Amino acid sequence: MKEIWNERYDSDNYIYGKTPNVFFAEQLNKLDPGTIILPCEGEGRNAVFAATKGWDVIAFDQSEVGKKKALELAHQNNTVIDYKISDALDFYVPEETVDAVAFIYAHFPTAIRKTIHQKAIGWLKQRGILIIEAFTPAQIKNHSGGPKDISMLYTEAMLQEDFRLMNIELLQPLQVELKEGNLHDGIAEVIRFIGRKK
Repeated sequence: MKEIWNERYDSDNYIYGKTPNVFFAEQLNKLDPGTIILPCEGEGRNAVFAATKGWDVIAFDQSEVGKKKALELAHQNNTVIDYKISDALDFYVPEETVDAVAFIYAHFPTAIRKTIHQKAIGWLKQRGILIIEAFTPAQIKNHSGGPKDISMLYTEAMLQEDFRLMNIELLQPLQVELKEGNLHDGIAEVIRFIGRKK
């Protein structure tokens, strides 16, 4: 999988653009800056945005090419991010040490999804925020991005189950028009989630 993403990111273009995901930016602008973890961060657009807003950013991804481009983007924006090369199952920070975690189009196979989501809850301090935007199974018919394995697409029931120990503040499937580089472009079926750790 690492090789696939390294090849995909190996371009002068930022394939998902240089600007943050709209929902992520909207939610971050409502919060006081703290420490945030961004899993599967790729070329760094969301991490860099968070850093420019005063957040201490810990990002990770499997892709060395993604990291290189993310650090360059941070440099272009006169900011700094802590970007680690890691698999999601292996990534470690001490429990209850971060204020927010954001999974922005971070889709995981069924066998590991719940484990990773539980790890994320553990990273959060009490009252910490978890932000998700992901594709739903209805996205399969579209050509605006996302996995083609339907088991990796997220439903309301799936997120309710994975995060049942959190206070769910938003859980909304909806249709949006993505303008996020070449690979997220067009009408898309997504789900948005906000959870707060009890």
